[in-house]
Amino acid sequence: MSDLETPYQPGKRLLSLDFFRGMTMFLLIAESTNLYSAFRRLFPENSFFYNVVMQFHHHEWNGLHFWDLVQPFFMFIVGVAMVFSLEKRWARGDTWNKTTKHILKRCIILFFLGVILHCGYSRKLVWELWNVLTQLSFTILVAYLIYRLPVSTQLVISISLLIAVEFVYRFFPVESFNQPFVKGHNFGSWMDTVLMGKINGGGWVAINCIPTAAHTIWGVLAGKLIIGSKENSYKIKILCLTGLIGIFIGYGLDWTGITPVIKRICTSSFVIVSGGWCLLTLTFSFWLIDIKGYKKWVTFFAIVGMNPIFIYMFSETAGKQWFNRFVQIFTNGFFSRFGIEENIINVINALVVLFLEWYLCYWLYKKKVFIKI
Repeated sequence: MSDLETPYQPGKRLLSLDFFRGMTMFLLIAESTNLYSAFRRLFPENSFFYNVVMQFHHHEWNGLHFWDLVQPFFMFIVGVAMVFSLEKRWARGDTWNKTTKHILKRCIILFFLGVILHCGYSRKLVWELWNVLTQLSFTILVAYLIYRLPVSTQLVISISLLIAVEFVYRFFPVESFNQPFVKGHNFGSWMDTVLMGKINGGGWVAINCIPTAAHTIWGVLAGKLIIGSKENSYKIKILCLTGLIGIFIGYGLDWTGITPVIKRICTSSFVIVSGGWCLLTLTFSFWLIDIKGYKKWVTFFAIVGMNPIFIYMFSETAGKQWFNRFVQIFTNGFFSRFGIEENIINVINALVVLFLEWYLCYWLYKKKVFIKI
């Protein structure tokens, strides 16, 4: 029996999930070191390499850069991991009530961690709900509450969330906020005035947590498929086909002018196309690592993903607000002596910080310290 014909073995670690999660977290902490911004300043505007680096920055509005996929990756991975975590809990005898209490506690902690991060960004007490952790606290809860429903029902609910939000955006009647796909003049921005008394200057909206809950739900469904008894070849076909359909529909809605792909307000077309990329990335990782056995780089990324919330919080707080500048004392002091220009030193500094934060994850991994909530 070939690896493609072998079904998943219960209890076996899904290395592709470790890689996918670790790669996503590695990209996030790299952003917190200012690596992508430092690289961007090395190249003339609109040059080839400048445009490549711009893929690691969010698209300004209507369009899709690679960096716009990182948050969907994060939401989706949480859904996949939820399957392994919940099934393990129930296999050891945990009740639904006990698991529910754990999920509620986790969501509350994530919510307030997200709020705390915005206080750190602003360097004062603020009430802002735009952080990925705050959004995640909602998507986890939704995905959990419908976890035991049939697959078809979960799919219908996820699509219904997209349709409902799209409907409200299109038909919201309040003047100045009735332009569904205009930055700062849509239903999401109006809701921000209700929830927080302010509008995000970048066009981000707090109710993104509703449509992007579909990412976590789809992650759950992908995880259930992977741990199922079907042959791996069947799982690969279903995941790949579904991913391609999502990409086709998502881009199609944008290209036909029906619904633009806008990450900052998580339009339905964006959620669908990014969900398709999530599925294809998981499929490729699953095929390459768990089926074909290419595991050479898994550990390097996986150790970052084994303490995901910790390293995210560290890089966004101590990292951004202190560690980056502290390390720069030494990189700037050393390399400037050799006449190296400031932009290059900034890249070197970001790489040094990235390595040190990766090594922190490695140290925790070697000490078997895994910080969970």
